[in-house]
Amino acid sequence: MPTMNGGIVKSPDTQRENRVPPGQRAIERWPVLHYGAVPRVDTAGWSFTISGLVAKERKLSYQEFMALPRVKVFADIHCVTGWSRLNNLWEGISTAAIRELASVLPGAKYVIVHGVGGFTTNLSLSDFFESDVLFGLKHDGESISPEHGAPVRLVVPRLYFWKSAKWVVGIEFTEKDKPGFWESHGYHNHGDPWLEERYG
Repeated sequence: MPTMNGGIVKSPDTQRENRVPPGQRAIERWPVLHYGAVPRVDTAGWSFTISGLVAKERKLSYQEFMALPRVKVFADIHCVTGWSRLNNLWEGISTAAIRELASVLPGAKYVIVHGVGGFTTNLSLSDFFESDVLFGLKHDGESISPEHGAPVRLVVPRLYFWKSAKWVVGIEFTEKDKPGFWESHGYHNHGDPWLEERYG
């Protein structure tokens, strides 16, 4: 994985000659899109659960989660609705750091990401552990706002942005795939923007 000065991980898609996938248009702003009301999460009661096919299930407090090693990732955003925002700098907790904590069992093939209010999205183990995937805490140097998923949102740069779940509270490692909220409502199960995997 290429890195920039300062040890920033550079997502591979930012190396493409044409960085805007088919059917997308580049924009400057970062639109707010989500289903339902924006939850106001009290970090005093927030926790991050690691469950499923792991050697030992874990529940991290907000302070414990925030103390994990940080990473910065330079990446693009591609929304299924047709916009792309290039040149985003994320800061947060790499999924590799979670793998160190989880001791994932050999039977695990998928990760179900759980958000506030029962929201879920599903990823293959390989997509989840790509080196540019992180649990974002900051975007372009500023703390992520509640509208964009604070206190913690997943960031999966190589897939459509609905896979970058907001308001994350835990992950579950499973043997079988479990389509998440948007995947159960007609969105593609994988979501590669370069293949236009928009709808199932």
